[in-house]
Amino acid sequence: MDHDAVLALFDREMRRDARDDGSGARVERAGAVVRQVGAAHDWNGVLWSDLDDGTAASEIAAQVEYFASLGHGFEWKLYAHDRPDDLAARLSAAGFAPEPSEALMVAETTGLPTGIELPEGVRLLPVTDAAGVALVADVHERAFGSDSTRLRDRLSAQLSQAPDTVCAVVAMADGRPVSAARMELPPGARFAGLWGGGTVAQWRGRGIYRALIAQRARIAAARGYRYLQVDASDESRPILERLGFTVLSTTTPYVYECR
Repeated sequence: MDHDAVLALFDREMRRDARDDGSGARVERAGAVVRQVGAAHDWNGVLWSDLDDGTAASEIAAQVEYFASLGHGFEWKLYAHDRPDDLAARLSAAGFAPEPSEALMVAETTGLPTGIELPEGVRLLPVTDAAGVALVADVHERAFGSDSTRLRDRLSAQLSQAPDTVCAVVAMADGRPVSAARMELPPGARFAGLWGGGTVAQWRGRGIYRALIAQRARIAAARGYRYLQVDASDESRPILERLGFTVLSTTTPYVYECR
């Protein structure tokens, strides 16, 4: 894989030329910034920017003012290769708080294992309706210990308004959800995005996470996506590397809370 070429393609297709994601949010182009704007349960934030030393301060201030006018906070999704070099420091000085960094990892769908091996008694259930969304939300809360309201609202909106742009799956054991994940399928892009993969504590280390990746890789390849992309935590990065994913950059969410 030509890292520089694939990273440039990712920046162009998934950031600069990003499309609406089907949740009801809209992508806006405001000068040197591309942002996604939606309801409070949507992801709101800056996807891409083309800044330099002379424009960074005014553009940051403009985005803060814009989202404040909407009445909710937002995220500036900063990548390690974004410019200017001190953009992270500028965001912090403007009141943004950094969250843990993740590795931007990419793999070609044709090079990933697609065989699904599950522990005995575990089956995969496609998510297509409100009942399935509830199962995904249940896993999210038990696996990550965080509120799932925004995830529930966003996934419900995508499934009802643009079902071809999202794919979600739950792993069931003894009638209970034990793992879940989703995949974003942007129309016209070459990248499908893996998101939200989580497994409840007592079922970790049994290959379910790998099976969910294989299942989504199979679907992405069948739908013509060349690459799978994931923002990987320190815990998932080693698994993904063993499967064939490569690190292209790192990404850090800088969050601004509306005051």
